[in-house]
Amino acid sequence: MEKNLNYSLKNLLQFLIPSIIGVFLFMTPISYKGEVTIPIAIFSKLVQTGLESILPGLMTIIIIITSLGTIWTKVLKPKAVIENKFFNTLFNVSNFWFFVRILGAIFVTCTYFKIGPEWIWSENTGGLLLFSLLPILFSVFLFAGMLLPLLLDYGLLEFFGVLLTKVMRPVFTLPGRASIDCIASWLGDGTIGVLLTSKQYEDGYYTKREAAVIGTTFSAVSITFSLVVISQIGLSHMFVPFYLTVTFAGIVVAIIAPRIPPLSRKSDTYINNSTKDDRETIPENFTTLQWGLNKAIDKASNGLGLGEFFIAGSKNILDMLLGVTPIVMAMGTTALILAEYTPIFQWLGTPFIPLLKLLGVPEAAQASQTLVVGFADMFLPSVIGATIKSEMTRFIIACVSVTQLIYMSEVGGLLLGSKIPVSIKDLIIIFLQRTLITLPIISLIAHMLF
Repeated sequence: MEKNLNYSLKNLLQFLIPSIIGVFLFMTPISYKGEVTIPIAIFSKLVQTGLESILPGLMTIIIIITSLGTIWTKVLKPKAVIENKFFNTLFNVSNFWFFVRILGAIFVTCTYFKIGPEWIWSENTGGLLLFSLLPILFSVFLFAGMLLPLLLDYGLLEFFGVLLTKVMRPVFTLPGRASIDCIASWLGDGTIGVLLTSKQYEDGYYTKREAAVIGTTFSAVSITFSLVVISQIGLSHMFVPFYLTVTFAGIVVAIIAPRIPPLSRKSDTYINNSTKDDRETIPENFTTLQWGLNKAIDKASNGLGLGEFFIAGSKNILDMLLGVTPIVMAMGTTALILAEYTPIFQWLGTPFIPLLKLLGVPEAAQASQTLVVGFADMFLPSVIGATIKSEMTRFIIACVSVTQLIYMSEVGGLLLGSKIPVSIKDLIIIFLQRTLITLPIISLIAHMLF
């Protein structure tokens, strides 16, 4: 390949300015009101606080509009929707997702107006989703959706993709550009990681397997929320060893999980079913840095103009709000109803009792149900675990709940609502795998600490 490094200062700035702004907003940890967070999370929090009283009502309207739009599209097949690629993708969904959207609309209506059985709308089921989680998702989607093009469309992923391929590919079986998803999740929020991954998959940068691996393995819980978990369990003074344990266990499972089914069996083809190419190969007459810069500037030179930037951002927001929130409401509420009103998670936790005893975990019977209930919501294990006397057991519960990652009230629901190719069966298996891999590691570290 002919060496092409003749770019102007304007081309370089087209790459650098949007990318630096994107890195600052999504990936730069700053201290705000005594918490370590990222700028995008601060903006989201300000919107959430400012619109606190109207967000549940707004989310109810959005979810109902989505279900009505889906019914209209499925029944009448209007030309205006079917012939528009964006709206067709948004409203012309499969029968399964059609049912889930209707269920989401029923749940949100019952919850907002407090009608129907209390087990649907109580503060621990539908109420938790509508009044606590969905307002957070709205504010995150608003800013992350609009500003995601800063990370996606101006060369940042191309640049880091080339630089980090030699680390990400052999260690995690992933392209180098996945490193940005991982960092954005870790410092920001798992939801941002899922959105970023889904968008990259839709745009043809990840194969089905890569998208599934990143979505289920690197959509890590943010540092801020980890602090909430360890505080709830009554061990906030141990935050540093707790977070180091979580990070270490998370890296180990991220190395193992992509190499075993179901993730290893996902197809290595792109969204259009084309096979893998050699886009990560660095031409002989380029250094890694030169090739990374070359690809980044090439992408930035063809990047979005200001008008296109806002159109792309607005589409992202609509896609997330209309496409994802009904599914989070339906799946999350269902999982929380099962957790609150049935003994199913206690039964499912029973097989873990011998394992916990083998690992020398005190109060094994009480701890066992927390291991499975995390599939419904990540915060439930720490709520149940707070009543356990043993500090070591509480520490293990907190660490495992954070490293499990797949919980239906947020990341699980988001993954199912996104285009990332994972099924509910995949998520259940991956959740159990992550639990079984991280539990012995975390227990061993806990025995050293206590």
